[in-house]
Amino acid sequence: ELLVADVDLAAAARRRPPPRQDAPPSEQPVGEPRQVHVSADTSGEARPPVTSRLPDPLDPVGEVYEALVTGTRDYVRKNGFGKVVVSLSGGIDSALTCCIAVDALGSERVIGVTMPSRYSSEGSVADSRALADNLGVPLWLLPIEAAHRAFEETLAPYFGETAPGVAEQNVQSRIRGNLLMALSNKFGWLVLTTGNKSEMAVGYATLYGDMAGGFAVLKDAPKTLVYELSRWRNAHGEPQGVIPESVLIKPPSAELRPDQRDDDDLPAYDVLDRVLEAFVEEDRSYEEMVAEGLDQAAVARVMRDVDRNEFKRRQAPVGIKITPRAFGRDRRMPIVNRYKGA
Repeated sequence: ELLVADVDLAAAARRRPPPRQDAPPSEQPVGEPRQVHVSADTSGEARPPVTSRLPDPLDPVGEVYEALVTGTRDYVRKNGFGKVVVSLSGGIDSALTCCIAVDALGSERVIGVTMPSRYSSEGSVADSRALADNLGVPLWLLPIEAAHRAFEETLAPYFGETAPGVAEQNVQSRIRGNLLMALSNKFGWLVLTTGNKSEMAVGYATLYGDMAGGFAVLKDAPKTLVYELSRWRNAHGEPQGVIPESVLIKPPSAELRPDQRDDDDLPAYDVLDRVLEAFVEEDRSYEEMVAEGLDQAAVARVMRDVDRNEFKRRQAPVGIKITPRAFGRDRRMPIVNRYKGA
């Protein structure tokens, strides 16, 4: 806008304190301020009316999507990165991250990498390929089976006959993190991590694995919002429908063990996200959340997991704030404390 303001210079000069007698020349009075009168004559050739430049407002989900695009574009460009690399798992988080990257930077500046393991389904690789083709980005195939076997053989003398568990699962994630960071070091690309706020809240992520990278696009986006953003992008972006429907309807899975599903290890995401919203963003107590009808066991578990995983979040890449209270920026809790039991 063009704003016009009248300033009473004479009154301002009168309010000025008198100069000291020993004041240097730069502080000596310079006389009354000069007044310039600007004619208000509007005669002459009429100017064309100024048309509004305000675009039609976006719906709430669209606003968030465009905020993520703008934040990604600004971070990458202003930090001087030529390209970004995204690990495509065939899941919805990596699909949405890749869409945002392409919309922010253009397909020529985005590299997709798929790193299947013995537990990856054929559909995951096919979905990654379909997404990359729809977006026009290259897809590099880096199978991790050989590296996985090498790790198992190296650790076998010390793991012995113990039952396989989370440690063995996380080896796969860390192999992928190493490969992505190798590409980053070799070519100067920025690694975009793909984890969402729901996972980071309860620690459903692997340090030095899927958390390895330089910028977390979905760091402040809950899982249920990830689905909304993905469907919004399919309906509104160009080209439309880039995320395969199979990605949108498949049960979320880390695919680190046979037939793994996220809801085997976590509450259902609609329940998890409601508890997280109440606990993290609304500061509700356990009693208040239970009184609202939230499941007691889910509330207790989520509260415990959020507090226990502060140490992980402190080591996560920076990301874009889109909610009223983002981890790391608006909510920081002591990592070491004695005000509650183990």
